[in-house]
Amino acid sequence: MTTNAPVEERDKAEVSGIRPLAGAWAWLPRLAALALTLITLDYLLNLGFLSVITSVESQFFYTVVALMLPLAYVLWPAWGATERTSPPWYDVILFLVAVGTCGFFVYHATAIVDYGWEYAAPGYATVMSFVFWAVVLEATRRAGGLPIAIIVGLASIYPIFADMMPGPIQGFPSSWSQTAIYHAMSRESIMGIPLQAFANLVIGFLLFGVALQKTGGGKFFINLAFALLGHVRGGPAKVSIFSSGLMGSMSGSVITNVLTTGVLSIPAMRRVGIGKSYAAGVEACASTGGVLMPPVMGATAFIMASFLNIPYSEIALAAVVPSVLYFAGLFIQIDAYAARHDLRGLPQEDLPSLKQTLKEGWYFIFVFVLLIWMLFVLRREAIAPFYAIALLLIINQVLPYQRWGWAEVKDFFFASAKLFSELISILCGVGLLIGALSVTGLSGTIANDLIYLAGGSTLVLLLMGAATSFVLGIGMTVTAAYIFLAVALAPALINGGGLNALSVHLFILYWGMLSYITPPVALGAFAAATVAGARPMATGFQAMRLGSVIYFIPFLFVLNPALILQGSPVEIAIIFTEAMIGVLLIAGSMQGYLPGIGNLCLNRVLEWPIRLGLIVAGLALAIPGGGPVPLAQTQLWSIAAVLGLPALAFVVWSNRGRRAGAAA
Repeated sequence: MTTNAPVEERDKAEVSGIRPLAGAWAWLPRLAALALTLITLDYLLNLGFLSVITSVESQFFYTVVALMLPLAYVLWPAWGATERTSPPWYDVILFLVAVGTCGFFVYHATAIVDYGWEYAAPGYATVMSFVFWAVVLEATRRAGGLPIAIIVGLASIYPIFADMMPGPIQGFPSSWSQTAIYHAMSRESIMGIPLQAFANLVIGFLLFGVALQKTGGGKFFINLAFALLGHVRGGPAKVSIFSSGLMGSMSGSVITNVLTTGVLSIPAMRRVGIGKSYAAGVEACASTGGVLMPPVMGATAFIMASFLNIPYSEIALAAVVPSVLYFAGLFIQIDAYAARHDLRGLPQEDLPSLKQTLKEGWYFIFVFVLLIWMLFVLRREAIAPFYAIALLLIINQVLPYQRWGWAEVKDFFFASAKLFSELISILCGVGLLIGALSVTGLSGTIANDLIYLAGGSTLVLLLMGAATSFVLGIGMTVTAAYIFLAVALAPALINGGGLNALSVHLFILYWGMLSYITPPVALGAFAAATVAGARPMATGFQAMRLGSVIYFIPFLFVLNPALILQGSPVEIAIIFTEAMIGVLLIAGSMQGYLPGIGNLCLNRVLEWPIRLGLIVAGLALAIPGGGPVPLAQTQLWSIAAVLGLPALAFVVWSNRGRRAGAAA
C-alpha cells in the first residue's frame, strides 16, 4: 500500500489559501527560506561569516522578521482565494513597504540598543514604528485570519486608553507615539519571547519536519502503520492513530496532518465497515494528539520552553505520559468499537510488506534516534534538528528510493518559507498583545484579579483556565492562545493555586488544542469530514466522544505532577497505573465494550447505569485525592470500588450467560 501521488502545486495552494506563485515570484519565498537557514546556522553555531547581521542578537531577530514577514503580502491574497500566479500591484507596494520598514529596523538595531530608542526615539524612527505596527497587523490578518487580527489589533491600542478602562483591566496609559515605539523597539512586544523562541529554537525543527515529509517520511510511517496494524480488528482506525501521531509530531499542525494522513486512513476505515463520521472523528482525534506528542511537538512547546526558561527536552519528557494516556484512551475506544461491531482488519495481501517498508525507510527511524539522543543526552536543542536534517539528506541521496531532484529542493524551500512566514506573522501579532499587557502593567495585576474572582479556590481557577483556553483556542491559533494565557492566566494558577509551573503551561496548551475536536468550531474534525464526505457537526460530536479522555487528562497532571514525571519513580509508577486503569474504564464505557470483560450493552435496562457507573469509577481512580480535590484518596478509591466492582461483575456474568446460551 502506498501513498497517493503528490498533490499539484495549484491544489496545494487552494488547500492552504496561498497564491499559486509561478515564475520569478515563486523564487522569492525559496530564496528567503534559504537565506534564513544560512543566517540561523551562522548565528547558532557562531560561525562569524555573517557577523554583520548575527553579532548583535536584536539585529538577528529583526533580520528573521525582515526575511519572512513581507512574504505574507506575496503568499496570501488580501481577500479570499485567488488563481493569480503573481501578486497584484497593491500587494507589491505593500510588500516593498514591509521590506523597507523591516530593513530600517535591521539597519538601526544597534542604535536602538545603544541609545535606548524604546524610551525616546528620533522622530523618523517613531514614524517607522507606526508603519511597522500597521505592517505587522495586516500580515497577521492575512496569515492568521480576521479573528486573531481583530483581537491583536484591539489589544495593541489598549495602552492608549488603559486609564479609561474599568477597575480590573485598568492600567498605566501611554501616548500613541510611546505605544508605537514600545511595540516596535522593546524586547517585550513584537521582539518579545514568542519571536525570540522562534529564532532560537523553532526554525530548525520546522525545517526538519518539512524535510522529513518531503523525503518520504510520511509515506514510510503510514506504510509501517499499515504493515503492523492493518490486519487486526479495526486495523485501519488503529493505523490512523499510529501514523497521525507520528506525522502530527513532525508537522505540528492538526489540519496539515488530517489532509496528509486522512486521505489514506479514512478510505481504509470505510472499507472495513466504519461509518463516515466515525472514521473522520478518529482521524481528527489522532491528528490533534499528534501535535501534543514528543519528541517534535508543535511550535508552542518551544515557546513554552522560553517562557519557563527550561530546556525543551524537559517539556518533551513531561509530555510523554499525558500523550500515552490520550492515545491509549483513543486506541481502547477504537478496539472496543471494532469488537462490539465485529469489524475485521484488511486482508494481508492488500497491506504493504513490513520487510520492504523497513528496507526502504529504516533511516527515518535512525534519524529520529539521532534527534532524540541530541535532545535528551547532549541537550543541544537548538542545533539538534540541523544535524538530523543533514544526516537525513545524506542518506536520502545515497539510497535510491526517495532521492531528491531539483524539483524537490525547490518544493522544500517553498514549503519552509510558507511555514516560516505564517508563524512569524502570527507571532509578531501576538507580540503586540503581550506588549500591550506589559507596558500598561496589566500583566502583573491580572493574575491577582483572577485569584480574587475565583475566591481563592484552585479548582475554580482551573475551570476558569480551561474555559478561557478553550474559548481563545476557537478564535486564535493554539500558539497565540497559549502565549496570551501564559502571560495572563498562568501566574494566577501558579502563584494563587500553588500548582507546578510546567503542569500549568501544559494544561493551557491541552485545553487550547481541544477546540480542534469540539463543536461548534472543531476545525480538525471539519477538515476530516471534508475528506470523508461526512456531515461536519456529526463528525465533531464523534471526535468529541472519541477524544473524551483528553478533557480530563489535563486536570490529572495539573493536580498531580507525577504524571509529567515530577516525582519519585515509585510514585510515578503508581499514579500512572491508576490513571491508565481509569482511562481504560472511561474509554471502554464510552463505546460500550471493555477489552477482557466484554459487551456492556447486553441488558437494555441496565446498560446506561453500568456505563455511567464505570465512567465515574474510572474518574475516581484517575483523579488524585487531597489538595484542591475535596475528597481524600481512600474516599475516591471507595467510590471506584462501590460503583465499579458490581458493574464489572454483572457484565462478566451477563457475557458468560450469553456465551453459554450460544454454545447450547
